[in-house]
Amino acid sequence: MRQGLKVIGVAIKSEPRVFIAAVLSSGLYGVMTVASSWALGRATDQVVLPAFREGRTSAGALATAALLIVGVAMLKALGVMGRRILAGVMQYRMQAMSRRAVTRQYLRLPLAWHHRHPTGQLLSNASSDAEAAWAPLAPLPMAVGVVVMLVTAAVAILMTDPVLAIVGFLIFPAIALLNLVYQRKLSPLATQAQQLRAEVSEIAHESFDGALVVKTLGREGAETARFRAKADELRDANIAVGKVRGLFDPMLEALPTLGVLAVLLVGAIRLDSGGMVAGELIQVAYLFTLLAFPIRALGWVLAELPRSVVGWRRVQDVLDATGSMEYGAARLDDGDPAEIEVSGVTYGYDPQAPVLREVGFDVARGRTVAIVGPTGAGKSTLTQLLARLIDPDRGAVRVDGTDLRDVARGEVSASVAFVPQQTFLFDDSVRGNITLGRDVPDERVWAALRLAQADGFIAALPGGLDTHVGERGATLSGGQRQRVALARALVREPRLLILDDATSSVDPQVEKRILHGLREGSARSTVIVVAYRMATIALADEVVYLEHGAVVDQGTHDELLGRCEGYRVLVTAYEREEAERAAIDSDEEVVA
Repeated sequence: MRQGLKVIGVAIKSEPRVFIAAVLSSGLYGVMTVASSWALGRATDQVVLPAFREGRTSAGALATAALLIVGVAMLKALGVMGRRILAGVMQYRMQAMSRRAVTRQYLRLPLAWHHRHPTGQLLSNASSDAEAAWAPLAPLPMAVGVVVMLVTAAVAILMTDPVLAIVGFLIFPAIALLNLVYQRKLSPLATQAQQLRAEVSEIAHESFDGALVVKTLGREGAETARFRAKADELRDANIAVGKVRGLFDPMLEALPTLGVLAVLLVGAIRLDSGGMVAGELIQVAYLFTLLAFPIRALGWVLAELPRSVVGWRRVQDVLDATGSMEYGAARLDDGDPAEIEVSGVTYGYDPQAPVLREVGFDVARGRTVAIVGPTGAGKSTLTQLLARLIDPDRGAVRVDGTDLRDVARGEVSASVAFVPQQTFLFDDSVRGNITLGRDVPDERVWAALRLAQADGFIAALPGGLDTHVGERGATLSGGQRQRVALARALVREPRLLILDDATSSVDPQVEKRILHGLREGSARSTVIVVAYRMATIALADEVVYLEHGAVVDQGTHDELLGRCEGYRVLVTAYEREEAERAAIDSDEEVVA
């Protein structure tokens, strides 16, 4: 209860004017609802009963009673309209605020944090959790406003007949006890249901994201069964919540009705004894029927609190996350190619099994360096450290002599461009995918495309730069997507360009022209490229060779061929295989 009220307090502080206006509208509704009982009692005493006694009534009395009842009803309707509209405004504003805050936090948090959290769960945080956190705001103004109605009705009952008031008020302790039991039963079930919503979202997202694997390997049935099992758990959890509500809701509805029956029974006895008049009994009985609604309104808020607290906690877990990535105030140089120093860098996704161990090397300004090593050597992890997507556990990565952990937020992305192995394009135009919303002249866009060897096929597209590439660039081939992604990095004119096997889907001749263009025409950039092909590696000024997460050797391609056995075996593997195959084919021809 405390945590739920704290969540509500945050909403009230965020939207005080809307909340006050909504409560005033609800208060108007509550007062007019009570006033309608007074109007009904007055009409009974001054119009209905005289008509029965005398057999007639005046037009003026009827008009007065009708106008009184209609006027109260119109004010009551105005209160309902204001309450509902303003409550919706408050709820949806808070949901939008939470979603924006969560999304901004996702963009701020480092890649290492995202590695530890499934995408489906993150989607749930931004959608269903944000929605659940502010669910009580819809009935809240009504619940607060009808407290006015509750108090007003209670005072009116006491002033009308204290004896009947005492009889009717006996239901309040019973309702309070029932609500307490209700919340204790509902809270753990609501918590479980909210967690299962996130898990269902996680499985669905994973299946959609891996649709190609699912389809090509015939895993549709297995994925359907996995989703069905978790969806069934969510169904059962929601049914359990529904059962609790189905048990307690009728009881909460019945208690005020039992109070009305008790009031009518005692009131009929007092009416026979002359202790009260018929209009007073009707007014009191009607007021007690009204008490059921404010009690239910409060119950609606209380029923949403457990789910709200769960959603709030899950959203706050994201907003409170730091990701262990701190920023300083240092600025990186501007204009010249970057100078890189990697010293004693150790990093592991699992602290007990580091991927990189005491890695160290330097890259002079404007040089092109190839990072080479067998699969699992830590090349991609190293590129992420250079782009400060993650921070080393030990050691430092320095650009222009400054530790990347000491630079201000945004400085690395302003100086460093990173093109990963897996190319991602937005469902946007070619221009939009390259500029990413920045105001970049088309001349610079075309220059970047030419350097990435992409200008030819882009010019041939029906809309040129305005052609939409579809979701994840579905209308382009793998090599075309890689070249557009490369142009996206080049248009920023980075001081450090990092290519993590970013031309693997491009044919060797095109790749050679790209790398030659980068080497000859990109004077402002230091280039670090993860490479496998001999032709690519040979274009680099220097090679850093990794094995088992450590730097084994560093030098030119020719130097490493001559002195490093592991390097020679790796980069000549394809040529040796071709030679062996040619020799086997020759032997077979001789035998034939």
